[in-house]
Amino acid sequence: MHQPLTYTVDGDAIRTERMQAGMTRKQLAAAAGLSRRYLCHLENGTRDRMSPPLYIALRAALDTTDERLSPRPTEAVPQEGT
Repeated sequence: MHQPLTYTVDGDAIRTERMQAGMTRKQLAAAAGLSRRYLCHLENGTRDRMSPPLYIALRAALDTTDERLSPRPTEAVPQEGT
């Protein structure tokens, strides 16, 4: 079964971008066409994937780039015995 394309987002990055833009959650949700509750779930990490149309609308409302909304890669932690 084919799974639809989704975008993984970093909730902390969304919050930071929103605050730097001087927007409340209510303002950003309205600008991006999201519910305030969904935006809250994204920011607190309960949700970390978005459909392409919602992701594009959020990115446009924040006037930001993919790199700024994507989760940061974590460094590999060496395991004992390797």
